[in-house]
Amino acid sequence: MRTLPQQALGSLIGRDPFPQPPVVHTRYPVVLMHGFGLLASLRRGGHLHEEALYLRSRGVLAYAPNVSPYHTVPFRAAQWKHNILRILAETRAEAVNCIAHSMGGLDARFLIRELGMHDVVATLVTVSTPHHGSALADIMLEQPQRVASWMTDAARWVSEATMATSPSDFRRAVADLTPGYVTGTFNASVTDHPAVRYWSYSARAGRGTDIPINPVLRPLNALLYAREGVNDGFVSENSARWGEVLGTIDADHAQQIGIGRFVGSGFESNRFYADIADRLGRAGF
Repeated sequence: MRTLPQQALGSLIGRDPFPQPPVVHTRYPVVLMHGFGLLASLRRGGHLHEEALYLRSRGVLAYAPNVSPYHTVPFRAAQWKHNILRILAETRAEAVNCIAHSMGGLDARFLIRELGMHDVVATLVTVSTPHHGSALADIMLEQPQRVASWMTDAARWVSEATMATSPSDFRRAVADLTPGYVTGTFNASVTDHPAVRYWSYSARAGRGTDIPINPVLRPLNALLYAREGVNDGFVSENSARWGEVLGTIDADHAQQIGIGRFVGSGFESNRFYADIADRLGRAGF
C-alpha cells in the first residue's frame, strides 16, 4: 500500500503502464472532405488537416486534401476525384472511405453517382451536410446587389490567398446549397449508388438547445432556427440526415472541424473522427 507522500507524488507524475491509445484498423484509407466557406482560411493545412494527422497517429492512412472553398458542387467534385485517384495510386488501395463535412458531403455524393467513383468509394459518412439545403443560402442570395458583390469579391480574395490555383464562383456555389435546388434538383438526380454505404451525423448547438455555440455563429444560428429549427450555425439537424443516421452530435459547425472549444461542450474533433474510423473498421471497411 502506497504511503501518503507516494500517493501525492503519483497524482502529480503518475504514469499509465500503457498510455498510448489503441490502433484503429481500417481496410481502406480514409479521405476527410471539407466544406464551404471562410473557415478554410483559418486552419493551417486546411479544414481537417490536424484531424487527418491525428488519425495517422492512430494507424489510419488518412488524407485531408483541399479543393476550391468557394465553388460549385460539380467543380469541387472533379477536384476530389483527382485527389482520390492520387491517394489510390499512392496507397495501392482498392477503395477509400470518405468522411465528408458540410458541403463536402454533397461533393461526395456527386462524385460517386455522376463521376463514376462508386467502384472506388466504399463508404460515405457525412457530418452536418445540408442534404436538404440550408436556408442560410437563400438569405445570402436575398441580400442587396452591393452586399452580394462584396461577398463575391471577398470570397475570391480568400480563395486565391488560401490556394493560389483555386478559382471561385461564390454566387453559383451558394445557389447549390439552397433548399429549393438541393431538394428539387440535386436529390432527384444525384441518387445514392447501391454499391456504396451511406451514413450521416447531424449536429446541434445554440438556439433551442443547451449546447454552447461560437459567438461568431450565433447570428446565423438564430436566423436558421427561425426557418428550420435546431441547427449548428450552418445546417439544421433535419437537413443533415441522410442514409443510415448514426446520431446527432453536440457541437457547432466550427467545433466539428476543431475550431473553438467552449465550457460545457465535451466535443473533441480528433476523437470524433477516430471513432468514425473505428466504426468503419469494425464494419469491415
